[in-house]
Amino acid sequence: MAIEGLELWRSGKVRDLYEVDDDRLLLVASDRVSTYDVVHPTPVPDKGRVLTGLSAFWFGRLAGIVPNHLVSTSVADLPARFAPHAEALQGRMMLARKVEIVPFECVVRGYLVGSGWSEYQRTGAVCGVELPPGLVEADRLPEPIFTPARKAEEGDHDENVAFGVVAEEAGRDLAEQLRTNALTLYAAGAEHANSKGIILADTKFEFGLLDGSLVLADEVLTPDSSRYWPAESWEPGRTPPSFDKQYVRDYATSTGWDKQPPAPELPDEVVSATRERYVEAYERLTGEPFSAWLDDA
Repeated sequence: MAIEGLELWRSGKVRDLYEVDDDRLLLVASDRVSTYDVVHPTPVPDKGRVLTGLSAFWFGRLAGIVPNHLVSTSVADLPARFAPHAEALQGRMMLARKVEIVPFECVVRGYLVGSGWSEYQRTGAVCGVELPPGLVEADRLPEPIFTPARKAEEGDHDENVAFGVVAEEAGRDLAEQLRTNALTLYAAGAEHANSKGIILADTKFEFGLLDGSLVLADEVLTPDSSRYWPAESWEPGRTPPSFDKQYVRDYATSTGWDKQPPAPELPDEVVSATRERYVEAYERLTGEPFSAWLDDA
C-alpha cells in the first residue's frame, strides 16, 4: 500500500519504507500477507496496525536489554510534508533511525516445529545444533537454541546456517553478541507471553549497527515474525492452533498451490479468521484492547 504522494524508498513483502532525512526512515506496515515468501493478492484488514502496535509494545518492554531503532509511532513527530497522509499512516507507522542491517536473521527456537522439526527428522540437529533423540513435533527443547539464517534477496528463501558461518562471515565478536542478545530477548518475550497464557514457540530478530553498536531493528515478536500458541492447546506430538499466519499457510497448502508466484486469493472466512487471530494476540500480549491502540496512535 505505497502511499500516493510520497516517494517510496524501498518495499518489502509487508513494509514500505520512506526516507525522512539522512538519519531516519519511515516504516509503514501494510495489510499484505505472505506465505512461502510470496505475497497473496488479498489483504488482511488491520494486520499492519497489529504488527506496529505489538512492535511498539515490545520495543518499549525490551529496551533495557538491547536498544532499538524506534523513534516514534506518532504522525505528529514527522516533518510537515507527511501531515496530509496522517489517516493512512495512523497506527501503522514507525519513525526509525537508519541502521546498517546485519545480513542474518537471528532465529531462536524453544520448541521443535516447522523447518526445525523437518531438519531434526532428517539429521537429529537443527542448524548444526545437536538435539536429544526421540523428540516429537512441537516438543519443548531442553533449552532454547539459536539457529540463524542468511538473509536472502527479495523473493528468495532465507538459508539456514550454522553458527560458525555467522562467525566466519560477520566476525566472532559480532556473532557472539547476536546469539547472546537473541537468546536473552527470546527468554524475556517467552516469560511475558507465558504469563498471558501464550507459548512463544520460536521467533526471529533483526539487528542493525548504529554508530558501531548493535540495536534491535525492523519488527519484534509479532505474529509475522513469531510462532505463538495458546498454552492450553499445547501438547507434544501435534502442532496446536496459532496466533499467526499459519492459518493462511494451511489454506494456501490445501489449494494445491506450488508455492510459486502468484499466490492464491484468500476467501473471506480465511481473512476474517486471520484478522481475529492477530487481534487476539495483540490484546492478550499487551493487556489492552486493540481499539485503544487505534485511538492512541
